[in-house]
Amino acid sequence: METPVEQLINTQYQYKFTVFTATYNRAHTLGRLYKSLKSQTFRDFEWLIVDDGSMDKTSEVVEEWLKENIINIRYIYQKNSGKHIAFNKGVEVAKGKLFLNLDSDDYCVENALETFNYHWDNIPIHQKEEFSGVTCLCQDENGVVLGNTFSSDIIDSNALEIRYKLKAKGEKWGFHKTDVLKKFPFPEISNSSYCPESIVWSSISKIYKTRFINEPLRVYCKGEDQLTQNLSSLKKHTPGFVLWYKHILNTEISYLRYAPINFIHSSANYSRFSIHQRISLLKQVEELNKNMGRLLWFITIPLGYLLYFKDEFKLLQNK
Repeated sequence: METPVEQLINTQYQYKFTVFTATYNRAHTLGRLYKSLKSQTFRDFEWLIVDDGSMDKTSEVVEEWLKENIINIRYIYQKNSGKHIAFNKGVEVAKGKLFLNLDSDDYCVENALETFNYHWDNIPIHQKEEFSGVTCLCQDENGVVLGNTFSSDIIDSNALEIRYKLKAKGEKWGFHKTDVLKKFPFPEISNSSYCPESIVWSSISKIYKTRFINEPLRVYCKGEDQLTQNLSSLKKHTPGFVLWYKHILNTEISYLRYAPINFIHSSANYSRFSIHQRISLLKQVEELNKNMGRLLWFITIPLGYLLYFKDEFKLLQNK
């Protein structure tokens, strides 16, 4: 049974789910994702692909799938702007009530949408408007769960509680209501095509609950260009990292007592990437709005400089 608000929302959408994929030069991996979506046991969904300026044969590959007409596919091309811009575009034009992001080099098990739909529909009706979505576990291509499992098979909480208090680690995957995502667009960062996704998930978690389930529904494939493994990419995306670590110190510092090491790491990295951006110490502290965040930043400045010089040394070695 649906609440009056849900009934009104449902009239605005054509599908239960929008499965969203932002892609860039992934014609060689999209096929396995397409295969997994064709096999879904729950069929009330669209696959929305936003191509972020691919220069390979992505458009031709998708055109063939459109001709097959096996699942509902929409394809949008944009100039290369970054996944966060593609994500905002996807949310804007989505025809599904629930928005599920699935990367172009991963895929999902055949009952993924059915399982998500089951757990969403089983949230008590009088609580439904408090929730934004459902999150599950991920597994690798060998069926091994990535990170740890949740402490219970079903937990109603939020991303911050799960991360800091309940110590959830590793890849997780889930959807949010499209209407909620429209309220929390990714910020557009000047001089960078990268924006950490956790900025949005963290903001949502301060208002809405999520149902967490102990079922691995997404198959995570190790990417060919892992950002954290490429130092030049780290430097290229420093504006996004500065924004992310500043966000942690400004909005999540109340969880410091639950995960002090995490916050020391974040504080040092805020300095590290700010230095890469040539942001002065005065400007760095002015950007922080919590006294505890400022204190932690001050204490970890030496560590931030150490990490910065380590980056520079590695860059010199790689030349």
